[in-house]
Amino acid sequence: MQLNQESMKSGLYDEVGRYYDADAPDFDSRYWKNPVLQQLRQSFREEVMRNRFSSVLEVGCGTGLDLVHFGTCFPEATIHGIDISTEMTRISADRISAGGMENVRVSTGRVEDCPFLFADRKFDLIYVFFGALNTVDDLAENARLLGGILAPGGRMVLTFVNKWYLGGMLLELARLRFSRAFARLKPVWGGYSPARYLPSRCYSPSGIRRAFRSFNLVTRQGYSIVHPAWYFTGINRALGKAGRVLWKADGWLNRTPLWRFGEYTLFTFEKPDGMV
Repeated sequence: MQLNQESMKSGLYDEVGRYYDADAPDFDSRYWKNPVLQQLRQSFREEVMRNRFSSVLEVGCGTGLDLVHFGTCFPEATIHGIDISTEMTRISADRISAGGMENVRVSTGRVEDCPFLFADRKFDLIYVFFGALNTVDDLAENARLLGGILAPGGRMVLTFVNKWYLGGMLLELARLRFSRAFARLKPVWGGYSPARYLPSRCYSPSGIRRAFRSFNLVTRQGYSIVHPAWYFTGINRALGKAGRVLWKADGWLNRTPLWRFGEYTLFTFEKPDGMV
């Protein structure tokens, strides 16, 4: 049974790795054409920069945009990144090399590999942007593994694709796309692309809190509560400057229970001093 579970897990991660290998070549060009994605990334970065750190790990580093950003902003810090995709890590390594960044390193791997990749290291900060943990096999087990390489008092800034994206459901229902409207509620979500399948799971805020229940919650917020998500490109283009008003409205709604219905959720967790 254990061998079968490990085989299934390996198969899942191989599929995720192949997906992002294929996604890597034009990943950056699509990002730079999407202002909402850029706005999200800047907000995520600001949350990271609210914390003090000297040793950082990014899980799901993609093409290395954030590794290089934080490595440049904090030259005294040591920045590590891992990604399941060999092609993503290759692009990251090229970007790091081109920037001459001696304080930034990248490896191919999964969260399950971290105890071996970083056996002699404890990080002050771990961050995950754009929902890399939505593709892991067992969120609670990954929480435990990340906690094992986090220093006491260290923090994790984690973003997740939200299960309960109410605005997205309503927009898809208005278009009579019933399957897409409720796709996130299924045990396995197929990802954003209608043409390519990415095995992943969408988590509710309460499910995330359960998985990370051993950690102290510092902050939480939702994104794209009323502002259309990044992939509604036509709607966002039509909104123009009105999109700024909706972005600000999301900020106000984060003070209410409606924060939990955004397209993304962000949590900052802190490791208690007594936790191993």
